[in-house]
Amino acid sequence: MSQQPGLKIRRLQVLLAGVFSQVICIGIARFSYTPLLPVMQEQSWLGDIEGGWLAAVNYAGYMAGALLAASLSDLNVKDRLYRIGLVLAVVTTLLMAVTENFWLWALLRFLSGLSSAGSMLIASALILNWLIRHGHRSELGIHFAGVGIGIMVAALFVELMLQLGQNWQQQWLWFGSLAIVLAFPAWRWLPRPASVNVSGSSTPIKDMPPTRKFMWLMLTAYFCAGYGYVISATFIVTIVERIPALSGMGAMTFAVVGLAAAPAVMNWDLIARRIGYLNALLMAYSLQIVGIILPTFFHSLEVALFSALLFGGTFIGCVSLVLTMAGRLYPSKPAKLMGKMTISYGAAQMIAPALTGILAEKTGHYDLGLWLAGGFVAVGTVLIFWLKMTDPTAQALDDEGKLQTA
Repeated sequence: MSQQPGLKIRRLQVLLAGVFSQVICIGIARFSYTPLLPVMQEQSWLGDIEGGWLAAVNYAGYMAGALLAASLSDLNVKDRLYRIGLVLAVVTTLLMAVTENFWLWALLRFLSGLSSAGSMLIASALILNWLIRHGHRSELGIHFAGVGIGIMVAALFVELMLQLGQNWQQQWLWFGSLAIVLAFPAWRWLPRPASVNVSGSSTPIKDMPPTRKFMWLMLTAYFCAGYGYVISATFIVTIVERIPALSGMGAMTFAVVGLAAAPAVMNWDLIARRIGYLNALLMAYSLQIVGIILPTFFHSLEVALFSALLFGGTFIGCVSLVLTMAGRLYPSKPAKLMGKMTISYGAAQMIAPALTGILAEKTGHYDLGLWLAGGFVAVGTVLIFWLKMTDPTAQALDDEGKLQTA
């Protein structure tokens, strides 16, 4: 019993390493582009089409990282790639400030997307594996809180830098400097696999392979979620800033997304324990549809903030629920199924921003892009309902999740 306080501190450090990696690789390297996009469009030559393509390239990098994660089984290789991802996130963020060449920007956004897969997938797998092997509950709520915290950091940091008169290049440099500081705990607190001493009391690991029907329907539903998520995640600040009555409120709206996202995973973990994973996903998808399309009807600040709350409170919940399901199905090698799911999610993220940028350039607004995004999430909701009603793997997952009450 004397080791319990030390074990609790170690668990907290492991989880915080994941949080800091999410802030660096997701919040800074990836999502800082969202509040910086209107600033870059105002201060450089960047237009809607080019902005959409840069977002698409970033998600292509993320998908390449997902493919790599899906092919890995060696924990030591995963650990090395996780640490390379931290370095990539810092370097690509800093280098965004030193060029205005589209192709160099595209390369940097691709590499930053690659780094974000290291935080989202490889770190998730390493942390989940560590938790399971040390007898802790296999949930990633604290880890994924880093996404919401990172979004808040990105939004508030941009607003602060604008108040201080910093241009878009200086802001990228400040983001890179912040990433350097946060990289130290993210690097040091995640144990290297070779140093993990698993005791004889560790929890035995047993896989629960899903049916083919479960795989195909869940992959398709997750593709739909990816399409819906990426439009708001990429363009929400620009959308708000282009509404005359809301000019200057884009960063605040994005901060609200992060504020809602930070506790969302833990909230959805609790909801899933009570009603099951598939019911929780149905609820999250349905609320996300409302959050996506609401700004097409009303242009008030209250509606924009409510939409941001709904979006922030659901998108990361969808991700964590799906990835946690993957971890429960394959606890011995969670990154493999996590990678496949994220490939589906990432494929939509490559298509949607470029298409939405083209539509916005032609129409002068983002309403059509938002309706398409809401429509995709609606299709995903129907697929999850079908899965819940007809597939034994879905029922087994729900039963297994509800049993884990400790």
